Amino acid sequence: MTSAFDFAPLLPAGLPAPAARWTGLAKYSFVGGNNDPEQVPVEGLIDAANAVLRREGKTLATYGLASGPHGYRPLREFLTAKLKRDAGIDCVADDILIVSGSLQALDLVNATLLARGDTVIVERETYQGALNRLTRLGVNAVGIPLDQEGMRMDALAAALADLKRHGVTPKYIYTIPTVQNPTGTIMPEARRAELLKLAAQYGVPIFEDDCYADLIWDGKRPPALYAMGRNRGVIHIGSFSKSIAPALRVGYIVAPWEMLSRMLALKTDAGSGALEQMVLAEYCAPHFTSHVPKLTRGLRAKLDTLMEALDEQFGTAAEFRDPKGGIFLWVKLPDNVDTLKLYQAALAAGVAINPGPEWSTDKAYAGSRLRLCFASPSREQIREGVAVLAEVCRREFGVPSRIANVEKQVRA
Repeated sequence: MTSAFDFAPLLPAGLPAPAARWTGLAKYSFVGGNNDPEQVPVEGLIDAANAVLRREGKTLATYGLASGPHGYRPLREFLTAKLKRDAGIDCVADDILIVSGSLQALDLVNATLLARGDTVIVERETYQGALNRLTRLGVNAVGIPLDQEGMRMDALAAALADLKRHGVTPKYIYTIPTVQNPTGTIMPEARRAELLKLAAQYGVPIFEDDCYADLIWDGKRPPALYAMGRNRGVIHIGSFSKSIAPALRVGYIVAPWEMLSRMLALKTDAGSGALEQMVLAEYCAPHFTSHVPKLTRGLRAKLDTLMEALDEQFGTAAEFRDPKGGIFLWVKLPDNVDTLKLYQAALAAGVAINPGPEWSTDKAYAGSRLRLCFASPSREQIREGVAVLAEVCRREFGVPSRIANVEKQVRA
C-alpha cells in the first residue's frame, strides 16, 4: 500500500487554515446569511426559467450571452429602474457590473484599490466576510463605533484626523448604511451627508455595501450614498441574495467607469453564471415589487418570535435593539459570557450561533455579543433553539440565572 502524496511542502506561505469537512446544518441554525426557505418564489422562478430558456436559450452558446462582460443586459436594465426607484441612484446599464454575489464585489474592489500595508476605515461591528478579506490582504482596518443611527460621525472625524496626523490616507471607508450588518441600523440622510462631507474633506472614497437594503420593515429608506455623492468617489454594491435567494450568487457593482473598467480587467472568470442572471431578470421585472413586501412581513414575524423567545428565556440577561430590517439580531449577554466558548458548547447541543468577535474590529468589546440569523429557522425552531441556547448558557456561564418568562427585556 502506497502512502498518500504529501502536498504540505508545496503550499505557499500565508494560506488560510484548511476548511473543515461539511457535516450539515445544526438542528437549530442561527448562522450565516441564509433566508427563509418558505419565501423563495420557487414557482415564479420555474416559470421564469422556462420562459427565458425557450426564448433566449441559444444565447448560452456565447460567453456573456451576447450582452458583453458587464453581465446580462436585461438584468442590468431591471437594476437601473430598481435603483432609481428604491435608492435614488441615477445610472445606466453600463454603469453596472454583474458579479457572483457581493463577495466577488468585495474581492474586485479590494483587488483594484488595496495593497498590503494599506489602511481602510470600517464600522467597528461589520460583515465578517469583509474583515476576513482585509486580514488576509494584510490591510489595517480601523473600526468606528456605531450608535442607533449607524457609524458615528464624531468618531469618524477623529479617526480621519488622527490618521492624517500620522501621514496615512485610508484607501476607503467601508460602510453598510442601510440595514447594517450585524446591528440592523439605518443611517439617516443627514448623517449620510456628513459622511460624504468628511470623505471629500480627507480625499477618501466610500465603499457602500447595500446588500440588505431591500429588507426594511416599512419599505422606506434614505437615498443611497452613491445617489447623494455620485461624483464624490462612491462605489456601491448590492445583491439578490437577501431579496430572492442566496444560493443564486448574483450581485452587482455600480461605479464610475474609471473604477468599473479596472474591475472588469480583473474579472477574468469569463462571466458570472448566465442562467441565474437570465432567470432573475425574467422573474424580477414583473414580480420583485410584490415579492419583497411579502418576504419582509414573514421576516418581521420571525424577528418578533426571536425577541419574544429571548425575553422568555433570558430576561434582562440579553440586551438588544429592535432592528429596522434585515435578517439578524445583535445580542449582548452579560460580560462574563465568552461567546466564542458559548459557540462551541451550543453547537455540541445542536444550536449554531455567530460569536460577536468574528464580526468586530474590537474583539474585547464584542466578546459577550452574538449575531443570530432569524430568517432560516421556522418560528417553532426559533423558540426551541433559544430555549436550548439559554440552557447551555446557564450551564456554562451561570446566566440567565433562571427562566425569566415574566421579566421584561432591557433593550440597549
